[in-house]
Amino acid sequence: MSNVEADPAELRCGATEHGEPGPRVDVLSARDVPLGGPRAMTVRRTLPQRARTLIGAWCFADHYGPDDVTVSGGMDVAPHPHTGLQTVSWLFSGEIEHRDSMGNHAMVRPGEVNLMTGGLGIAHTEVSTPDTTILHGVQLWVALPAEHRDTARDFRHHAPPAVRVGGADIRVFLGSLAGDTSPVPTFTALLGAELVLDPGTTTTLTIDATFEHGLLVDRGTVRMAGTSLEQAELGYLAPGHDTLTLTNETDEPARVVLLGGEPFEEEIVMWWNFVGRSHADIVEAREAWQNASDRFGHVEGYDGDRIPAPALPNATIAPRSNPTRPKGA
Repeated sequence: MSNVEADPAELRCGATEHGEPGPRVDVLSARDVPLGGPRAMTVRRTLPQRARTLIGAWCFADHYGPDDVTVSGGMDVAPHPHTGLQTVSWLFSGEIEHRDSMGNHAMVRPGEVNLMTGGLGIAHTEVSTPDTTILHGVQLWVALPAEHRDTARDFRHHAPPAVRVGGADIRVFLGSLAGDTSPVPTFTALLGAELVLDPGTTTTLTIDATFEHGLLVDRGTVRMAGTSLEQAELGYLAPGHDTLTLTNETDEPARVVLLGGEPFEEEIVMWWNFVGRSHADIVEAREAWQNASDRFGHVEGYDGDRIPAPALPNATIAPRSNPTRPKGA
């Protein structure tokens, strides 16, 4: 999945339920992005955008489905490259077949995280399986810090248990929350978790006050620290808070994905499937992919051609960083 779409999403600053002072939650709206093909699968993208490039080291968030694959065509992403990042795949329904240039052949299933480290370079494919009727999930990227961005390729799989806190079932796929810690390694301090909130309930979680947090709503209407979020919206909470209160405002279970991490202070350049620090990094990675360099390796078992890199823009790709905001605001 790529990041060449240019239309920025709107930013709405939330207000508390009755107008009282409270933690400021910025509400980021998603934009629809077709992945390509005659029956393009459309995803809802909340990161990156002009208002916010990163939440911790999380630099990319696509939310898709529930899609009837007989209509949408499902997912069929041919061999494509990544550099300078980790991909995190998390499904709510359906199944995706993963193959990569390390020789890994694995399935992405609901409640099981697959994390792939691109580092200096990796290639992979993502194809929904023939038995999949409804495809629904999120695709997330994590930017690697400069000292690790050329690290070796890696692939990890983990099926986190459900942890019960108040009115919520929580599955922690990265980092620590609610007394559970994922064994999946990351290169910066991160949090990634799915929460299913009981109808009409309020749950307060203990969170790391040094982290910034983002809450992506998959299903329902959820109040985050007093600010209402609708389906596909992403709420942002700055560092400085050691608790987070979530309320499911509906009479059905609500589902959200909670992302967090220490603020990522480095500027990054994101273009297509590459994360670097300069325009030159992107040019070098693109040239290596176009020339079928050993840098990315080869994916076995996919019946089709590689995805060619798009043409570079007629301008220098500038580094991006987040807007400055007071801690705890």
